[in-house]
Amino acid sequence: MIPPRSSRIDPAATLATLGALVCWSVAPIFIKLLTGPVDSWTQNLLRYGVACLFWLPFLAWSIRTGRFHRRIWLLALAPAIPNIVLQAFWAAAFYYVDPAFMDLMVKSSVVWIAALSLFLFPQERALIRSRRFWAGMALGVTGVVGVILCDPKFQTPRITVGTAMALAASFGWALYALSVRIALRHVDSRVGFSVISLYTTAGLALLAALFGNVSECVGMPLKAWIWVIVSAILGIALSHVLFYSAIKRIGATIPSLVLLATPVCVLALSSIIIGEAFAPGQIVFGLVLLGGAALAIWAQEHLGRRRI
Repeated sequence: MIPPRSSRIDPAATLATLGALVCWSVAPIFIKLLTGPVDSWTQNLLRYGVACLFWLPFLAWSIRTGRFHRRIWLLALAPAIPNIVLQAFWAAAFYYVDPAFMDLMVKSSVVWIAALSLFLFPQERALIRSRRFWAGMALGVTGVVGVILCDPKFQTPRITVGTAMALAASFGWALYALSVRIALRHVDSRVGFSVISLYTTAGLALLAALFGNVSECVGMPLKAWIWVIVSAILGIALSHVLFYSAIKRIGATIPSLVLLATPVCVLALSSIIIGEAFAPGQIVFGLVLLGGAALAIWAQEHLGRRRI
């Protein structure tokens, strides 16, 4: 049991969620930059391979010191399967759409996560009585939909393909987030993700061998390798562990609502680095989205004390 807190808002969960927000705001830029040097299958393998190597020493240490239970090998399979699916669609979509737009599409996962969480987890049903929660949900979804519909390129064939891939990744993300909470509820976040990264890397390696051109990475310039390493550490190795830590303490719904703010953060970076721009209406709805994320954090007080 976690010791009683003096505040109803969980500081550790809030910091972990905001940390994941920062990491996932940076990663899409590097993924877009890598669409030039390599195909999506190879990019997935390289990035997840680096993340796997990042946590491998910790996994080995956990096993050697007896902190690792053998059942984790089985438990980690549940989130690893949807993670492989979402990663495949996630990276592929960047070859059709820009980072901020892509990130907005994936944020539709909040609807799936919220509905499934309220149904699956009794401790989150207190949020049903929270007007702040529903206001945050409404503002967040309204912001996402508004930014999408205000995009003048929304109905072009290329954007349509990218959108379909993003929506597939969105549903995969919802299954992944909830399966992490269910299967790895009592497992250290670092240990859990280190095993998931092993399984995911193996799955992505198979997909790259079947559909990709892995030999492309041999001729990649140094800056492309830097993009791979930075995006792997921030966008995968650290962000997932921070997200795990947050959902273990306060559930999947609120962290996912807060992460609705990532498209705005991504746009700020993307506009500088690759020239992506939003229409005035999209900016307005982006601010609405941020307001919804803020209300979601405030709604934490309805969860009471967490027992895990």
